[in-house]
Amino acid sequence: MTEMVTIPKAEYARLKALEDERLDVASAAEILARIESGDEELIPSIVIDRILAGVSPLAVWRQYRGLSQAELARLSSVNRVQIIDIEAGRKTGSVHTLKKLAEVLSVDIQDLVAESPPPSN
Repeated sequence: MTEMVTIPKAEYARLKALEDERLDVASAAEILARIESGDEELIPSIVIDRILAGVSPLAVWRQYRGLSQAELARLSSVNRVQIIDIEAGRKTGSVHTLKKLAEVLSVDIQDLVAESPPPSN
């Protein structure tokens, strides 16, 4: 037989809030540990703001990492013209190309893919 306990709703809400807070603290501690170990990177909001404003993610990450287009081309073995075209939005780049660029920039490949604007009707 299962034992049951009845408590006032306000007490339940208080206990639930305490549990949520405990989970938040544990999550924050995990993130801080990843930052301290070097497994997680803090990104300045200006980087994200520029991407959200429509600037090419490749250009934003390249500039944030302090690389010129020529340096990125040399380090990634991707043709500089391809980098220029991707940054200008004329081309999207193949998965293979984006993977090479992402590796040099130390980002996930998804971080280099620009969000397409919603189709206009």
